[in-house]
Amino acid sequence: MTTHRIRVGIDVGGTFTDAVAVDATTLSLLGQVKVPTSHHHEDGVAHGIVEALDRLLQQVGRDPADVAFLAHGTTQATNALLEGDVATVGLIGIGTGPGAVLTRRLAALGRLELAPGKRLPLAYAHVADPDDTSAVRAAVEQVTAAGAEVLVATEPFAVDRPEGEQSVLEAARSAGLPMTAAHEITSLYGLHKRTRTAVVNAAILPRMLATADLVDASITKAGITAPLMVMRCDGGVMALDEMRRRPLLTVLSGPAAGVAGALMQERISEGVFLETGGTSTDISVVRRGKVAVRHATMLGKSSYLNALDVRTVGVGGGSMVRVDLPRGDQGHEGQVRDGQVRGGRARVTAVGPRSAHIAGLPYACFADPAELRDATLATVRPMPDDPADYAVLDAAGGRYALTMTCAANALGRVPEGDFARCDQEVAKAAIAPLAAALGVDVPTAAARILDAGAEQVKSVVDRIVRDYRLDADTAVLVGGGGGAATVTPHLAVLTGMEGRIARHNEVISPIGVALALVREQIERIIPGATQEQILAVRAEAEQAVVAQGAAADGVEVEVTVDPQTSTVRAIATGATELRTQDRSHSADDAERLAAAAASLKTAPDRVRVLAGTPAHTVYGTEVRRRLRAPRHPVRVVDADGVVRLHASDAQVAATTVGAAPELLSNLVREATSYGDGGVRAPALRLLLGSRIADLSGVLEPQPLLALARSEMRDRAADEPVVAVVEVRS
Repeated sequence: MTTHRIRVGIDVGGTFTDAVAVDATTLSLLGQVKVPTSHHHEDGVAHGIVEALDRLLQQVGRDPADVAFLAHGTTQATNALLEGDVATVGLIGIGTGPGAVLTRRLAALGRLELAPGKRLPLAYAHVADPDDTSAVRAAVEQVTAAGAEVLVATEPFAVDRPEGEQSVLEAARSAGLPMTAAHEITSLYGLHKRTRTAVVNAAILPRMLATADLVDASITKAGITAPLMVMRCDGGVMALDEMRRRPLLTVLSGPAAGVAGALMQERISEGVFLETGGTSTDISVVRRGKVAVRHATMLGKSSYLNALDVRTVGVGGGSMVRVDLPRGDQGHEGQVRDGQVRGGRARVTAVGPRSAHIAGLPYACFADPAELRDATLATVRPMPDDPADYAVLDAAGGRYALTMTCAANALGRVPEGDFARCDQEVAKAAIAPLAAALGVDVPTAAARILDAGAEQVKSVVDRIVRDYRLDADTAVLVGGGGGAATVTPHLAVLTGMEGRIARHNEVISPIGVALALVREQIERIIPGATQEQILAVRAEAEQAVVAQGAAADGVEVEVTVDPQTSTVRAIATGATELRTQDRSHSADDAERLAAAAASLKTAPDRVRVLAGTPAHTVYGTEVRRRLRAPRHPVRVVDADGVVRLHASDAQVAATTVGAAPELLSNLVREATSYGDGGVRAPALRLLLGSRIADLSGVLEPQPLLALARSEMRDRAADEPVVAVVEVRS
C-alpha cells in the first residue's frame, strides 16, 4: 500500500497549541494533538510548536521526511499589540520644504495607544537629504540613544521614488538593528497611513524575528526538510523569510485559519463561517469561493493591512445565561440569599458576554447527576463590575454555570462525538430549575436560551449577508470551533439558511493552516492603468508566490481594478506542491446533477448540462418571469459534487484555447454595457484545466481580454475552455 506524505498544521493559541496531520493526497485528517502553549519557556512558543510536532509524528507513525508541508499560525503578534509588549521604534523622516512638514508630523505616532495607559514607544529623527550619510548616522544615533530597537525610514511619495528610503537604510545598516522602509510594507499612497502601518510592523519585528529563528532552528534540528510557512491574516500562508520582513501579516491570523479550513475542507462556495469558542463567535464570509478581506483597523486607526473581514460577537459555548428573577432579600454581590425565586415569572434576558471560564465555574451539563441533586437557581456577578443577573445552580456538588452548551445538549443539538457533547439527561436536569422559574418545560427553556444567544449572532449575520450581497439560494452557515453546535444549528433554524457543523470542527483552525495556500497580494495606485501595467502587477503577484515555494503550474491570480481609487490589485495563490487529490470517491453524474438542482432550487429534470471540462461541469436552467425576459442561472460543480461557482443570470460558451481569443472578444463586446457610469465589461470567469479563473474584477474590455489571454498562455490549442459571462447591471 502506498503511504502518502502528510501536511502538518499547527495553531498556537493563547492556552493550547493544536497540531494536525492531513494526508497530502486525500486531504483527510490522520491525527491531532494538543499541548499547552509554552509562553513562559525559554524558547517561547517555539518549544510548544516542536513538542506538538514530535507528538503528532509519533501518533501517526510518520518520520520527519514524510512531511511535505508544515505551517503554523500564531497569536503572538496580536497579543504583543494587545498587551503593549513591543519594541521601541526609531522613525527617520525624510524631506525638505513641504515634505519636511509632513514627515515631522509623524512623530505624533508615538501617541498611539497600545493598551490602556500604554502608548507606542517611538523616537523620531529627521534628515533633509537621504544621501547625506553623516546626517543619517546622526539621526540613527539620536533614536538609538532614545532606546530604539528597530528602524523605519519614510518619505513622501516613496511609493514612486523609493531611493530616499533605501539610501537611509543603507547608511543606517552599520547600527546593526532590524529595519524596514515604509514603501516595502505597502505600495499605496497616503504617507500617514503607510507610515503608521510600517511603524506597527516594526514594533513587533524584533520579537517575531526571535521566534522565527527559534522555530526555524528547531524544525531543522527535527529533520524537517519541507518549507516552513506561517499563517497570514488574509487566509493564506507565507514563507518564513517573508514573515521576517512583514510580521504584521500574522496579526489577526487566528480567525483566518478557521475560515481557511472551512474553505478548503468544507469546499464552501458561498456562505458564512462561524467559529465558536467558549466565549465568543468569529463571523466571516466566503463569497464566490473566496474569503472576504478588507483593510484592518489597528490600534483604533485604519491601516493598509489586508486582513480577514471578521465580526466578533460575545456569544460562545460557555456563555452564561442572564435572567430577570423576581426575588426577595438579596445577599452579597447580587446573589439570591437562599437560592429561591420569589413570586412572579422569571425571564431569560440575554446570554453572555461573560463565560463560565472567566467566572471560574464548571458547566452544569458536564456535572455528574448526583452533583446536581437539590439544585436551586441563583444569580451572581461573575466579575466585580458585572450585573448580578448571571444564572447559576447551587447544588450538592457546588456551584455550576448555566451555559449555551447546556441548552444545546438539552435539545439534542450536539452530535455524537462532538467536543461539546454531554449526557442529554444531565443537560435536561441542569436546565430544569430555570424552566421551573420560567414556568415552562425544559425544551422551551433551552430554546429560549439559544434564542437569546443566537439572536445576537443573527443580527451580525444578517448585516454581513447584506454587506456582501450573498446569494440567498446557495449561502450556507458552517460552524467551526469547539462550540459550533451551540450556535450554528439554532441559527440555521432562526434564519432559514442551510446550516452544518464542519467535520473535525474542534480543530478546524489547524486544519486550515495545514491546507492553506501560499498567498500574496500586490496593490498599486495607477491612474488610467494600461493593460500592460495591469499585467505587470499580475506578474509581480504570481512571481511573489512562486518565490515563496508555490508550484508555478498551479498558481491562480485574481486581478481587480477599482476605477474610483485607481487601485490595481492582484491576489495570487498557489500550493507548495501540485495537488493530485485522490478521486476514488468522486461524485457520479447523478450526484453532481442533484447538487446543481438543489442549489438552483428546482427539479433535476429542469436542469441541463451546458458545458464541461475534465474538472468541472456547468449546469443551468431557465427561470421565466412575467413581463420580463427569462433569467438563466448557472452552477459550476466540481468532480466531488461541490458547487464551486454560481451565477444568477449568465451566458455559457464552450470552446478551445486556440479559438478562445476571437470568441471571448465577441462575447465581451456584446455583453459590455455603457452608461453614465462609464464602460462596464461583463463579469468573466474561465474554466480552464482544474481551475476557475476569476476575471470579474476588471471593468475595462481590453485589459479584461488581455488577462484572459495571459491565463491561457502556454496551454495546448486544443485544450477545452468554458467561459461564464454575466452582464453587469
